[in-house]
Amino acid sequence: MNGITVGFAMCGSFCTISRAIKEMKRLIGLGYRILPIMSDNLYNMDTRFGKAEDIIREVREICGRNVIHTIEDAEPIGPKRMTDIMIVAPCTGNTAAKLANAVTDTPVTMAVKSHLRQSKPVMLAIATNDALGSSAQNIGRLMNTRHIYFVPFSQDDPEKKPNSLVSHFELIPNALELALSEKQLQPILA
Repeated sequence: MNGITVGFAMCGSFCTISRAIKEMKRLIGLGYRILPIMSDNLYNMDTRFGKAEDIIREVREICGRNVIHTIEDAEPIGPKRMTDIMIVAPCTGNTAAKLANAVTDTPVTMAVKSHLRQSKPVMLAIATNDALGSSAQNIGRLMNTRHIYFVPFSQDDPEKKPNSLVSHFELIPNALELALSEKQLQPILA
């Protein structure tokens, strides 16, 4: 995996950030280089799951580079061929909706759009409370979009949150390896 650069874009599903960071560390251990990207909310918002500055510092230390957190800094990713694959982990329902409908108004959506200019794979690790509700149509549209792959997911709490889906973040390395070969890790619904 040496020589492969992964754009690792993170959105504000704050309860899954620690799982995403764990997999980021794992990818580094497997020899991937990571280009970290954060949404505006994740980069600026303190929550009960952690302070923004602590998350930024941890990601910077893991990756050994600064976090891309503006649309302007994300735009050159494709033209400069900065990434071989892009992961959005976690990918919120909001970000999935924007990607499905070609809305490019955040650092993460710009990073994905720019990366896709090179017809390279994008992998989404869904984490949203409305995936089986209003976000279902957007996820379905993305499943039928060329160069888009998914980290397998399942309901995380069918009793209390029946519409919620969360990806199995521990499958990111396996899903990434297949996506680089233009294949989807199966089953998607784990």
